[in-house]
Amino acid sequence: VQLQASGGGLVQAGGSLRLSCVASGSFFSANDMRWYRQAPGKQRELVASITERGNTNYADSVKGRFTISRVNTKNTAYLQMNGPKPEDTAVYFCNADIREHFYSISRSYWGQGTLVTVSS
Repeated sequence: VQLQASGGGLVQAGGSLRLSCVASGSFFSANDMRWYRQAPGKQRELVASITERGNTNYADSVKGRFTISRVNTKNTAYLQMNGPKPEDTAVYFCNADIREHFYSISRSYWGQGTLVTVSS
């Protein structure tokens, strides 16, 4: 099982950017999927999460600006970043709880980070 994050880059403050996270390989289901971020010199923090049914949660700092979504048939989660601010600059990581088999418990998988730089 692999998670592949993409979509990072340089964006101007107030612009928009969409990150993607694809889970690939052989597995039964992807349960909760999440986006984390880590800015230089700071701890990794949870940005947003989404359940398999589509229930979402957000960090207060991104509420109203970022939207997490997913397409279960594509095993893909997205993070739509609208109105990013310079303080959103960080490496963004995707994370997912994946059941490899019907009878197994979920395991946590991480994708590689994708760098988002927001210019002022």
